[in-house]
Amino acid sequence: MVMVFYGSNGKSNPVSMENKVEHQTENQTTYDIHLPSDLGMLYKVRLGLQSLENISQLSLHHFKIQNTSTLDTFSLTINKTHPLSPNGDRWIEFPIQWPLKEALSVVTYHLTVFSRNILNERNLVHMTACIYGTHGDTGDRSLLQSLQNVQQEEKNESFLVMVDAVDLGELEKIVLLISSKTDCKLDIKKLHVQDAAKEHPIYVFEVNEEFSVNPNKPKIQREIPRSFVIRGEKQKNDIDNNLNKEGSKAKNLTEYTIKVYTGDKRGAGTDANVHIILFGNEDKSEVFQLAQSLEHQNPFERGKVDTFKIKTKNVGSLRSIEIGHDGKGFASGWFLEKVEITDAARNSTHCFNCNRSVDQSIIPLYMLFSF
Repeated sequence: MVMVFYGSNGKSNPVSMENKVEHQTENQTTYDIHLPSDLGMLYKVRLGLQSLENISQLSLHHFKIQNTSTLDTFSLTINKTHPLSPNGDRWIEFPIQWPLKEALSVVTYHLTVFSRNILNERNLVHMTACIYGTHGDTGDRSLLQSLQNVQQEEKNESFLVMVDAVDLGELEKIVLLISSKTDCKLDIKKLHVQDAAKEHPIYVFEVNEEFSVNPNKPKIQREIPRSFVIRGEKQKNDIDNNLNKEGSKAKNLTEYTIKVYTGDKRGAGTDANVHIILFGNEDKSEVFQLAQSLEHQNPFERGKVDTFKIKTKNVGSLRSIEIGHDGKGFASGWFLEKVEITDAARNSTHCFNCNRSVDQSIIPLYMLFSF
């Protein structure tokens, strides 16, 4: 059994329930645990199991915490049986209510995933989401078990996942973890999250990314910040109308394949976050972070070539690029050899030579190359 404790100053690492107190009574187990002193006032506990071997459900009747120094005591009657599955949700959350302090409530969240091809791959894919709010997070919760309200069309699909958690407050971001038993591509469009008991607000997290999943590579982790919040029906209608307009524009998106060549010399690689902007004879692209290399878990290493795919509005015939980094990480200086960009719409490849160092630690540096 594992527990995570949340306090006013942060949360604990998972605490394993190993130190059992010697004297036990029937149907009761007492543990001696040590929590960081800087957690502050506890307000929530998440409880789960590390291994589900030979266990199909977890029945909890009563929960009690006592601070052995101050003798402050919290006691809660639960009387709940929680079904468990190997790939499903194995966590139970409950609030802690101290005397003269109002406790948070337990909320059932509806998380709706809008995608293109996940449902056909769900038996081979493992995907979790951790929802973050002003009152903490849910921990990693499975998205592909016990799906509800499944809708599947030729190109678009959606499904609903229910997540029980102590009230998270204002939702801020979602972190996705994706792995697979086979090579596949998963196209996720967006995520909606709302309190199941309320029509609004609806928190919208735009993703619009195709993930290339490989069983021999580490799990893909992606942090999705909140895009916007729908707080009423009128706002929802306005957004739907805007999305319909944007949908027609999306048909004009162009895919660009970007190959980045890092020099083969000592200290050439970087751990900094690299970005790029494309300039054409008609327009320029937005800023793209080059984070998910198709070849390597850690991009921009010495002597390596990293490939990235982006989709953006058609900028016309490519004329130049702007590429740089934020200087973060140890030894962030980067020797960039060249960048090759293939325009899928025109079936043309452009080479931008650099052959110099990009060192953010001295001054903010952005380079403009023309071919």
